Amino acid sequence: MNQTSPARRAPGRRAARSLTPALLAALIVAGTAACDSDDSSSQGTARSIQTVSPEPATTATATESPRTQDDFAASVSADVERNRQKAVATLEGVEGKGNAVADVSVNGLPVAASEQFRSALVRVTNRTDEAAFYAVRVEFVDASGKVLDSVVLGFADAPPDRTVSQHANSRKAAGVKSFPRIAQAERG
Repeated sequence: MNQTSPARRAPGRRAARSLTPALLAALIVAGTAACDSDDSSSQGTARSIQTVSPEPATTATATESPRTQDDFAASVSADVERNRQKAVATLEGVEGKGNAVADVSVNGLPVAASEQFRSALVRVTNRTDEAAFYAVRVEFVDASGKVLDSVVLGFADAPPDRTVSQHANSRKAAGVKSFPRIAQAERG
């Protein structure tokens, strides 16, 4: 048997180790060159990305919107008030609890002694296959069952098979241990 001496094996291994980084570098260069071909018709290459709109010539500067935050808040408040008025009108003709009590839930939110109002989270789940308007009356009652306040909410265009929520807030129930409950709910 002819065995190579340890002194003869070492130079061969050193040569292989020194060729490995060179071989890897050559593979990376070859791979990069293959990806950088002039054929830009294939999907997924950097050259196939097209801009739909032209690039702006100058950078955009911050300009003030003609609409202020107060205007936006007033618009939202007006929309909420329109929905509330529609809900009040809807609930006027309803006898009993209404046709949507099963679609509505309410949870009282934690109260701090310094808060100026009592708040409850009202959730409406539209179980129909069309968007619908929901009118909901929430009552805040004390431990004896006495109604401290009644708040009406309107949920406009609740999407089908989705749950939407709003807060019912009462100043009259503030500072008193009270519980919210659904008094009426009507799908319009």
